[in-house]
Amino acid sequence: MNAIRIVVLDGDQTGQELLEQSLRVLDPSLLNLPVELEHFDLSLEHRRATDNGVVDQAASAMRAAGLGLKAATITPEGSGDVGSPNRIVREGIGGKVILRTGRRLPGVAPIAGVHHPICVVRMAVDDAYGAKQWREGSAGEADEIAYRTEKISRGTCRAVAEFAFRTAATLDGRVYGGPKWTVSPVYEGMLKEEMDAAAAQHPEIEYQPVLIDAAYAGLLSGATDRPLVIPALNRDGDCLSDLVLPMFGSIAGAESILLSFDENYNVDVAMAEAPHGTAPTLQGKDLANPLAMILACAAVMHHAADRHGPAAERASRAIYESALESVAAGVKTFDLGGHAATSEFTSSVVERIRTKLEVWSSLGSGS
Repeated sequence: MNAIRIVVLDGDQTGQELLEQSLRVLDPSLLNLPVELEHFDLSLEHRRATDNGVVDQAASAMRAAGLGLKAATITPEGSGDVGSPNRIVREGIGGKVILRTGRRLPGVAPIAGVHHPICVVRMAVDDAYGAKQWREGSAGEADEIAYRTEKISRGTCRAVAEFAFRTAATLDGRVYGGPKWTVSPVYEGMLKEEMDAAAAQHPEIEYQPVLIDAAYAGLLSGATDRPLVIPALNRDGDCLSDLVLPMFGSIAGAESILLSFDENYNVDVAMAEAPHGTAPTLQGKDLANPLAMILACAAVMHHAADRHGPAAERASRAIYESALESVAAGVKTFDLGGHAATSEFTSSVVERIRTKLEVWSSLGSGS
């Protein structure tokens, strides 16, 4: 079996600590797989020292490897500083979609009686992010006006819509929601057009387009009777994710996956990360929840299976199941109502992975 090469983007503060803990589940001796990690230092200090050159290098390496894992990083506020590495990485690998899936955590009570997974399929580029902004008029006076020029492309809209329907097929779910196309028929209507076109190509998938504000209300009032997949503009998807994930207990309870595609909308590059930030107040305290980063490792191995076969998928399943089983067994960090330390939770996951893979091996099967 060829080595599974994963490009690792080191980060800042607690984000880096959680990455280091999560990488324990990718230990080749644990998985009995040839996993090779190639590290790039995306700490704020090194991004400044290289004027973001290291970010470009990491994106290039990820395009070649097809797999990436990223720690949370600091985005400085100053307009003349290095900015967000996320935008550079997304553009560097041709990323089109960010997938975030809220799912039940065993033993953790969800909000609004949610039982089924909710996937937010968000544009990874354009829209409000990276838009040109300026002001005109007298600074600080009532006549001062702020402007912003946004754009989206049909290609990105098509990728979001197509991937949403393919995801719904794997979950036996419903494609739900959409942009505010009635108010913005030219701009936001482009995504709605591609959603309608994808629905025509996938007639077997239940399709319920509703305006974005109605989608928010529906998430809290009964629309979640089956798995949902919500295609969204970049800004809308960002906000939706921050609502959906805490509905299941914690924003640290799910991974985030950046995806680029080939011409047939098959995944070309997959980079997984935690959806939360660097949590500076938790740095060095061994308290933060590593679940999202551990699940990010599982997601990377799932996508590795496309190139490396069922052994990688078996490792992915072992990581996913072991992480959720640890929560079910009451090994919870404080954000989930428990008392486990970061390292303690990770150790529980590692031991469950080890046992699970040994049992599967003794049975001569992958499950």
